[in-house]
Amino acid sequence: MKSKWITSILSTTLIWVLGVLSFFLISDWVPAQLHIESSILTEIDASKEDKEEKSVKEIIHQTQKSVVMIEVERTGSVGSGFIYNNQGDIITNAHVVAGTDEVKVKLADTREYDGTVIGMSTDTDIALIRVPDIKDIEPLPLAKDYPPELGDEVLAIGSPLGYQNTVTTGIISGVDRSFEIDHYQYENAYQFSAPIAPGNSGGPLILIKSGKVIGINSAATEVGTIGFSIPIIDILPLVTSWSETPMTSLPSMEYSVNEDQIASSIENIATYLVQYFYDSIDQQDYVNAYSLLGSSWQLNTSYEQFREGYLNTGSVIIDDIYTRTEGETVTVFTIIHAEERQDKEVITEKYQVEYKVGYENDQLKLISGTGEIIE
Repeated sequence: MKSKWITSILSTTLIWVLGVLSFFLISDWVPAQLHIESSILTEIDASKEDKEEKSVKEIIHQTQKSVVMIEVERTGSVGSGFIYNNQGDIITNAHVVAGTDEVKVKLADTREYDGTVIGMSTDTDIALIRVPDIKDIEPLPLAKDYPPELGDEVLAIGSPLGYQNTVTTGIISGVDRSFEIDHYQYENAYQFSAPIAPGNSGGPLILIKSGKVIGINSAATEVGTIGFSIPIIDILPLVTSWSETPMTSLPSMEYSVNEDQIASSIENIATYLVQYFYDSIDQQDYVNAYSLLGSSWQLNTSYEQFREGYLNTGSVIIDDIYTRTEGETVTVFTIIHAEERQDKEVITEKYQVEYKVGYENDQLKLISGTGEIIE
């Protein structure tokens, strides 16, 4: 009887000891594990990250909204630029705006605004234009800490020969290039293989894997496909100082008729506007596409009706496009292929579409459009 009593006490004591030890073990071990990432959550995050990675088409479409064409009436020159902050400031090349302090700025949707040059360098081929009316447009993201490497894929966006928002692709084919053109010093420039032409000057060089601006396209060789871009990280302190304290007087610079002086015709702009419309539909950016319509079209078609009409439309490919001009109105004829979802399957239809493009409050708009299926 006594031995049973002793055994009972020992068992109870052992249970208490094990309980106390377990308590301290768990209280020490569990918090230590809280910082360890769950493999399930890591896989979910990685999957989410993959889904959020933008396609090249998406990067192009979003970037184009913040890239502008710059026209200098005094010299007849055409160049490019891009919005870099929320004050409506546009980075471009100094040689694009040399000899003037007022320019015309044309957005991707062909809206035009007056811009004022608020900064210009005589050594570095960089200038800054301010257009307060566009400060609500999202600026392009800038690569402030990532130096591109040889072989990195890039996009060059601008208005070569007056063809607005043209996109070319290539790779970084050289780094740390230094040279002089006229009186401008180019230091540590990126060399790239994306084709550029007169009118590209001032446009952004986009790193595809990040979708960010790494440079300002500024020069190209006459032979071969070699372009040069000024690193964005090198000129940010300069343009930031101009943005915070605009120059009260610009340096006196000589200007002459140069290779960037290519005027864009109304036919080119009308063709571009229709292409940009289809690009917006292709990216399901219905708000942007609707904004390209004239007021009479919008009056007869609400945004909800417009959007509903394209909800089942997939990719749109332009097979052919040509124009006919009558006064200030341009008729743009297109042949397109469009993927359409019908009864849970995707079919491809071929259309012939005709658009009337004309000026409305000094802005070029899609006035009307009619189309029919081609059997």
